[in-house]
Amino acid sequence: MVNPMRGEVEITLDGVAHRARLTLGALAELEAELGTGALTELAARFEGRRFSAVDVMAVVVAGLRGGGWQGGRADLLAADIAGGPVAAARVAAQLLARAFALPEG
Repeated sequence: MVNPMRGEVEITLDGVAHRARLTLGALAELEAELGTGALTELAARFEGRRFSAVDVMAVVVAGLRGGGWQGGRADLLAADIAGGPVAAARVAAQLLARAFALPEG
């Protein structure tokens, strides 16, 4: 079971549910892979629905790794993602939204 308050999102690969979250390390890995100057630019692309499949894959891999998954990009490319590309994009958007959400209070 995932905990949205910790920024966690569930994604199912090859019939197995996985926990994903963008930890600081995962965000740094994501930034390095995409070569982006600021992750807020990536978040803005998702908010404006101007993201690419490369963006989705990078965010999902980073989130999975932040959740403890030992795989990499090639493993995700070979996996069956429940819900297909639309579900993967939704997971990526949720991960970014939860990573950058300010705590209420």
